[in-house]
Amino acid sequence: MGLKVIGVLLVIMGWSYSCKEQGKEVHPPKEREVVQEQSTEMVSLDSLIANLKNSKNDQVIVVAHRGDWRNAPENSLLAIKNCIAMGVDMVEIDVRETQDGQLILMHDETLDRTTTGTGKVSEVTWDYVQTLQLRDGIGHATPHKVPTLKEVLELCRDRILVNLDKSYSIFDKCYAVMEKTGTREQVIIKGAIPYQQLKEEFGTYLDEVFFMPIVRLGKGDSRALVDEYLDVLKPVAFEFTVPQDTLKMIAYFDDIREQGSSVWVNSLWPQHNGGHDDEKAALDPSVYDWFIENDIDIIQTDRPRLLIQYLQKKGLHW
Repeated sequence: MGLKVIGVLLVIMGWSYSCKEQGKEVHPPKEREVVQEQSTEMVSLDSLIANLKNSKNDQVIVVAHRGDWRNAPENSLLAIKNCIAMGVDMVEIDVRETQDGQLILMHDETLDRTTTGTGKVSEVTWDYVQTLQLRDGIGHATPHKVPTLKEVLELCRDRILVNLDKSYSIFDKCYAVMEKTGTREQVIIKGAIPYQQLKEEFGTYLDEVFFMPIVRLGKGDSRALVDEYLDVLKPVAFEFTVPQDTLKMIAYFDDIREQGSSVWVNSLWPQHNGGHDDEKAALDPSVYDWFIENDIDIIQTDRPRLLIQYLQKKGLHW
């Protein structure tokens, strides 16, 4: 054994003896653990709602599609908790009704893809759904359970905005849950329908909740549909699908915002945004420049963390 090694051992033995003499518990030296914590500061619900109502500022609203489904099962409580933790402004969720009237989170008409069960949601009972596990994005069963709308709204209360999808036909029942959970002011419902149909089917709720028309560019007279809504309702936002980025209606987005309605475009898949989608942005975040350059101030994404980081670097997200 070399003299240097012997010297080191004597030093360690002396340190250990000294600690024992002083009555201290002895632990060998170890490296310090470095834990990286997210520094996102929680934004108040009042601020989120004020931003939603303000179509003229420069703050872009980030909407997480089915929650943070890359790191948790889609439409699960954990997928929503992750969104709240990372500073997402709004979470988009899908609501369906079981045979016995329970409102649950489920995108598909059937249970087959996202759970360990089978069958149509409308043909199974809540008791059956409770026996199932949610599957992750590649189909593996997880410990997570199918949540009810009530559970989700209680989780989201005073924390994050909520967009209810697949819910228009059962909105009266959803509304009752919103009232019970005290979340009415933070929920947005949407539908691809003209104003007169909305007024007939949904009129009693128009002064109570945020409604957002869905406008599919390239189908019908989009300009006339938008102008009618702006004249009689001035909705908080319009959701546009943009199959090509050369459509003339895109040039109208800035005017829509000046008139008081925000412009929502999905970055999910190429057919929603003329090819400026999340998967391209994952390789090059400057792909998101297209949204900013075209006066889009609400973006629904499958990559919320990436989009928030991009926007924060540009000073467009708190």
